[in-house]
Amino acid sequence: MYKYGEVEFTWLGHDCFKVKAAGLTIYFDPYEIKGGEPADIVFASHGHFDHLSPGDIAKISTGETVVVTTPSSKPQLSGVKLKEVLTVKPGDRVEVKGVEVQAVPAYNVNKFMSPGRVFHPKEEGGVGFLVTLAGVKIYHAGDTDLIAEMEGLQPDVALIPVSGTYVMTAEEAAEALKKIKPKVAIPMHYGSIVGSPEDAEKFRQLAPKEVQVVILEKEA
Repeated sequence: MYKYGEVEFTWLGHDCFKVKAAGLTIYFDPYEIKGGEPADIVFASHGHFDHLSPGDIAKISTGETVVVTTPSSKPQLSGVKLKEVLTVKPGDRVEVKGVEVQAVPAYNVNKFMSPGRVFHPKEEGGVGFLVTLAGVKIYHAGDTDLIAEMEGLQPDVALIPVSGTYVMTAEEAAEALKKIKPKVAIPMHYGSIVGSPEDAEKFRQLAPKEVQVVILEKEA
């Protein structure tokens, strides 16, 4: 667990974090989790199984849980007990349970599943999230490459994919920090489907010196 200000960050593997502050429990992209504290808000960056997992969301959802995700992802949640599914497109700004949320574009530019076809096309509307909780601005980048829309986000804490193949490599992620300009960066998207702790360590070594890189141990 890592604490920034009043906000606690727990890494649950892959792109999933549990974030707690101000009496709220928030999850980003829950996947292959054992369960845990009930969620006030769940953010799901796009519809791929390892980011929007109805079974995993059901483990932490109640009749008061709000899920924030993309319009194309909403139908997957029809069988999960929730208060609401709120859909967002890149550029949208909403407030959820007093938490300010901005949907930020997330897409590939150079990670291809076949010639000319990327894994995460911009037109599919995948997002990252810029969330302000207890005065701390948090950026969960989602599945993305280094893109122009990262310029000037300036979060306090950035949760950044580093494994390559479907997302930024460690080298690209370190370069992205120059655009994003966070105070703290926590690597993610490794150790489950693709990538290894070595990617996280390489990211730390290559990151700009003014950014503190925190590598979290996966919660058992």
